[in-house]
Amino acid sequence: MDPETALELVKHGTTLLLLDVPQYTLVGIDTQVLSTGPHFKGIKMIPPGVHFIYYSSSNRDGSEFSPIFGFFIDTSPSQVIVRKWDQEEEHFVKLCEEEEERYSDAVRRLEFDKNLGPYTLAHYGEWKCLSNYITKNTIERIEPVGGEITIACESEMVGGIPKTEMEKALIEQLKNTKFSKPIEKSQKKGCYYTPIPRVVKHKGMNSEDLTIMNLDKTQLLESILTKAYEGDEDSLLGELQFAFIAFLMGQSLEAFLQWKLLIGLLLGCTEAPLHTRSRLFTKFIQVIYYQLKYGLKNDRKDTGAADKGASALFDESWLSSDSFLHRLCKDFFSLVLEAPVVDGDLLIWTRKLKELLEDSLGWQFNENSAVDGMNFEDDDEYAPVVEMLDDSGTA
Repeated sequence: MDPETALELVKHGTTLLLLDVPQYTLVGIDTQVLSTGPHFKGIKMIPPGVHFIYYSSSNRDGSEFSPIFGFFIDTSPSQVIVRKWDQEEEHFVKLCEEEEERYSDAVRRLEFDKNLGPYTLAHYGEWKCLSNYITKNTIERIEPVGGEITIACESEMVGGIPKTEMEKALIEQLKNTKFSKPIEKSQKKGCYYTPIPRVVKHKGMNSEDLTIMNLDKTQLLESILTKAYEGDEDSLLGELQFAFIAFLMGQSLEAFLQWKLLIGLLLGCTEAPLHTRSRLFTKFIQVIYYQLKYGLKNDRKDTGAADKGASALFDESWLSSDSFLHRLCKDFFSLVLEAPVVDGDLLIWTRKLKELLEDSLGWQFNENSAVDGMNFEDDDEYAPVVEMLDDSGTA
């Protein structure tokens, strides 16, 4: 890149100024992660728009790391975002408006330029595929009080939710980490995710109708789209992307459970993909295609030590052939690929997703299988019920 182009990108891009960062701290933005050196003060040339910032403090020799903290930002051209490291709390804090403006002016005068690492623009296209439905409204609607997402606050929040053995192991690992600190109940901060019932139950509805509703979650999807997203399909996809990024990069168990619920809701529909919501499902399959493609990559060379933590969530226990994802995909693929009439784009992307899972994981899908039925987990009968329907059983 020639100097003139680089200078234009510095001036018109967003700058993230990070003050007093301890050496060996892992700092990430989007799909890029680095270990900080003694002179590191942030990142420049960030394309305006939505990004996810995450970080993890280390011990003195950089061999052990704390749970990750992360937050979303939506930036404008030439904006400067300033955070300062709090040594006692071991996380970044905002500055007062006057002090932030003083540092922002210094950034615009290029006083910190030599201490700022450039955003790797070659990775921006990959990030856009993971975040293109996330908007400022998505962030403001879901983010916790204070904006920071961390598994360090989540062990009590998700305590009453049925979990797989892998998820239980993660919570136990969190409790035993050397960096784990007791957090007062008043300090707990969770995201404001949309409630998604794991199993549809409704008083006054006969067993046959309940079975039909759980076999095809189209009616539940329509109710949630109307009540939670005001009919905006892209808002639902934005929450799906928000949750995926928060769990894979921010290592949030709460986000993983929400991602799993949204996947189960959408892949549990049979009427909507073929008839009423083909456009939504085409976009949905594109979203999870890029999510799984990124998550399954084995050559993410720039993630370094941070990838060890992410792999704990994106691990073999739910990417195995008997996982929830395999069962749901198997039924969905049968539904779409065997349908006599189906939207062309949906068919193309469904085939792409199937090939990705077969090539990357060695999964096998029986072409001639009909929809197998309800994909409940062992503890589903104890799951909290969210009433999304009125007394007549309609959306």
